[in-house]
Amino acid sequence: MSFHDQIERRRTFGIISHPDAGKTTLTEKLLLFGGAIQEAGAVKSNKIKKTATSDFMEIERQRGISVATSVLAFIYRDKKINILDTPGHKDFAEDTFRTLTAVDSVIVVVDVAKGVEEQTVKLVEVCRMRNIPIIVFINKLDREGKDAFDLLDDLEQKLGLSVTPLSFPIGMGYDFKGIYNIYEKNINLFSGDSKKNIEDTIAFDDIENSELDDIIGVSAAEELRDNLELVNGVYPSFDKESYLLGEQQPVFFGSALNNFGVRELLDCFIEIAPSPRAKMAEERLVEADEKELTGFVFKIHANMDPKHRDRLAFVKIVSGTFERNKPYLHVRHGKNLKFSSPNAFFAEKKEIVDISYPGDIVGLHDTGHFKIGDTLTEGEQLNYKGIPSFSPEHFRYINNADPMKSKQLHKGIDQLMDEGVAQLFTLEMNGRKVIGTVGALQFEVIQYRLEHEYGAKCTYENFPVHKACWVDPEDEKNEEFKEFKRVKQRFLAKDKREQLVFLADSQFSLQMTQQKYPSVNLYFTSEFK
Repeated sequence: MSFHDQIERRRTFGIISHPDAGKTTLTEKLLLFGGAIQEAGAVKSNKIKKTATSDFMEIERQRGISVATSVLAFIYRDKKINILDTPGHKDFAEDTFRTLTAVDSVIVVVDVAKGVEEQTVKLVEVCRMRNIPIIVFINKLDREGKDAFDLLDDLEQKLGLSVTPLSFPIGMGYDFKGIYNIYEKNINLFSGDSKKNIEDTIAFDDIENSELDDIIGVSAAEELRDNLELVNGVYPSFDKESYLLGEQQPVFFGSALNNFGVRELLDCFIEIAPSPRAKMAEERLVEADEKELTGFVFKIHANMDPKHRDRLAFVKIVSGTFERNKPYLHVRHGKNLKFSSPNAFFAEKKEIVDISYPGDIVGLHDTGHFKIGDTLTEGEQLNYKGIPSFSPEHFRYINNADPMKSKQLHKGIDQLMDEGVAQLFTLEMNGRKVIGTVGALQFEVIQYRLEHEYGAKCTYENFPVHKACWVDPEDEKNEEFKEFKRVKQRFLAKDKREQLVFLADSQFSLQMTQQKYPSVNLYFTSEFK
């Protein structure tokens, strides 16, 4: 197969949603349809012994939520599909935002009963800023929920999307009879009382045909005809070009738990979703079909395999091919590195690959060379941008609870911060360590992972800070900056990259500082460097 064909057959996408909308369940069912697993797991791990394939960390299995992005790959109808299943919980949003730099399209999952929720709004905003093509999957149709048209209005008003339904439900909740697939012009029926399997897929070009009344009943048929007439009158017909430009968003209805509507979503997805796209570096636009390799690290994960205490850097390949044992330039270090065992992923299962193509995610064993945002090339000085660290909103002092294990604690904190789990600040005044996170639940994850992966114990103390801002003075030598450092000494710290950070204790203090020291620029993301 030619290099160009390999690029064309790849689809790399992320699945995003509010917690509990059914994102990880949908991922499982996509894997099931792709033949990648034999039995789908559930995320409610306290009730069901088999956990979801994409939730591989022990804490995820205990809490029944996803706390880290996982990467899964499988082949479906000769297309190589790379799924990045992201955490939905807002406390882990930073991992999701970074993952969105590595995808070519996304599927947004919405709960039929709850509609568009707060976290979905933030994630879709990030996708729209980057013009990422979006498909919406409205899930849990076997439960009572909002009217389909209300949900479509919700998507347009709250998310600012321009939607076009490609399938439409026949009834909902207890009256749910199936789905009319507008894209393929057929009807999928629920089977009997078990509602577990799809009984039939019936080709149906003409919904005016009286056979429809026999199949789903007269009143349901009339309602479907009225609904489809309204869909045709109100919503634009699907235009693939508009979808790829991020200007139109197709909508599918279904129930991931019952395998319903998932195949239709997958079949349409592999037809319309983009193959690997060009990506903007700081220096130039890089096209996927360029012969020379470029790629960037969007995630680092330590201890995926508890037996080996390994650390993996996840690299998204943007152009060229990544070959085993071939030297590549680590742009930030200016060093050539070789990788003898690059991995392809299936959640925590890994296999060594000899060659990978644009769109693929490769795991590289890392002994501390990489940090998030690093670029690999075949010699070109190139830097991919757009992987920010966000200003944390929760802060605590971290203390060592076991003085005999201070080495392990230091190593654990160091590696977890490299992963981007949280951010570490060292106070200028007394050298105390402060951990800042986007969400409070991260502190639990850090404590749990330090103990179970590094054998170190820590305790926390409250540290009342409102916001962390990265400091970038216009002139480091001017008097204003010197006075700022002297007056704010108690609130200054260095981050892991030795950048100066101002820890403002209140919104008022932050505003006053900005007014009093206008030449000292304060940033809420570290992306400005």
